[in-house]
Amino acid sequence: MTGSAYLDAASSEPLHPAARDTLMAALEHGYADPRRLHGPARNARLMLDNAREVVATCLGVRPDEVTFTPSGTHAVHLGVLGLLAGRARVSPVLAHSAVEHSSVVHAAQWHAARGGEVVELPVDREGRSSTELPDGPLGLVAVQAANHEVGTIQPVEQVAEAAGETPLFMDACAAAGRVALPDGWAAAAVSAHKWGGPAGVGALVVRKGARWRQPFPGDDRIDERTTGFENVPGALAAAAALQAMTAERDDLAARQHALVDEIRTRVAATVPDVEVVGSADHRLPHLVTFSCLYVDGEALVAELDRRGFGVASGSACTASTLEPSHVLAAMGVLTHGNVRVSLTRDVDRTQVDAFLDVLPEVVAAIRAEAGL
Repeated sequence: MTGSAYLDAASSEPLHPAARDTLMAALEHGYADPRRLHGPARNARLMLDNAREVVATCLGVRPDEVTFTPSGTHAVHLGVLGLLAGRARVSPVLAHSAVEHSSVVHAAQWHAARGGEVVELPVDREGRSSTELPDGPLGLVAVQAANHEVGTIQPVEQVAEAAGETPLFMDACAAAGRVALPDGWAAAAVSAHKWGGPAGVGALVVRKGARWRQPFPGDDRIDERTTGFENVPGALAAAAALQAMTAERDDLAARQHALVDEIRTRVAATVPDVEVVGSADHRLPHLVTFSCLYVDGEALVAELDRRGFGVASGSACTASTLEPSHVLAAMGVLTHGNVRVSLTRDVDRTQVDAFLDVLPEVVAAIRAEAGL
């Protein structure tokens, strides 16, 4: 393998071979409307049900708790707003951690614009959410399984315990397929392209007994929680990728943890004025973020790309703006010159070493060009 590498799996993992093979076969047979009664439709319905069962098994839930959606973002919006709708008579207050993905933040803004109230839960310097909740009745608490920018795993079960009867929504898009999911949540969202499935497929999981109500106009589909024609081939390919990633998860996590430990150690040792952020221990296995003082993050990304290394700067959902990452700002860490490295399942030590060899000179060159 060459020294160059795609190091942005947290944005999107390359299509898993299991997903690619399944997708090609499913495209040929999964075209019909699974609501209909003819043979091709029954075949499509069987494929959709099979995909739902596989995803449920991998996530440790019931098949009838899984709803396929057009994206992880849509699943987040359905989950957050649907649980709030189910608790409308109890409280209009949504409490979420200050480091949630922008999809949760946007759902919160949508809720507030319609008369709801939003409270942010503070986080520590590692990005872990407080488990202390506001006084008074709450409509919903939202805490992600693990942070998408710095990889810190959140204390979901402790927050759920503190919430008591208040339901907890969990954005699991960054964590599903990477680590086992915690307990204690009422609804969760996942995104297939994060684990090597095709883009354009997400899933909402609503646990039995959760008070969830459709917050948007409905549709006459098989599953009342979703709208529009189901992407049957995409769902089946997503299930195949998740099944494969779950089967190899422990071995892959051990290898990636070691590589990320090497990145954390060498970046801190070889790049002056750098801050490696997020938890060193309670984190996703494949992700590490660091910030370089006196360096523009976009310039660093561009120069590393020229050297053959694809990395991200800040949140992919806010990287086009001049605003600093709300995640890093909430943590109280250095927000500029930020780089997120996230390993795909195929990245090896040779590629990591090559990246670590070029990084110090790239940072030094950008600083020198800026007269520093």
